[in-house]
Amino acid sequence: MSSRYSSANYSKPVVSPKKRHQSTSSDSQKTISDAERQEIYEAFTLFDLDNDGFVDYHEMKVAFRALGFELSKSELMTILNTFGETANPSKSRKARVSYDNFYKIAATKVLERDPIDELKRAFALFDLEGKGVITFDDLKAVAEELNEDISDEELHKMIDEFDLDDDGGINEQEFIDICID
Repeated sequence: MSSRYSSANYSKPVVSPKKRHQSTSSDSQKTISDAERQEIYEAFTLFDLDNDGFVDYHEMKVAFRALGFELSKSELMTILNTFGETANPSKSRKARVSYDNFYKIAATKVLERDPIDELKRAFALFDLEGKGVITFDDLKAVAEELNEDISDEELHKMIDEFDLDDDGGINEQEFIDICID
């Protein structure tokens, strides 16, 4: 069985998605969850397009975007200048970031995420037309997109259970309340 990390000039990342990391923030002892660790690992491996264990500027930009972070060109250049390595100085001066450094940066950003902002982003994924409410049609479309076999009756029950103001759908605050409880 072949591994994407079997290249002779690249070894597996030192920081695997299983290793627990803690925030260095003194005001919080938050840790990266297994799911967040896996999300970072998958973003890196998915966008390490040449499978060399490093991401260049463009690969890093889309990997961070996949994690929900829109980094500016200057932020990306700062990361490359601070954490980047030159691939092969004799052939190229192109800087790139190793998995370990990508992980450190991404983990810090993940720990800094605002959970309410994350829930608002999730809400927007369900509110397909941006109307400010998740309707039966929205739930049905998402269920079909995910190939979930959920009956219309079950979808209506979901709406009815969580639609506290009886407007026929789940608004953003109702969605946030569902997820927080």
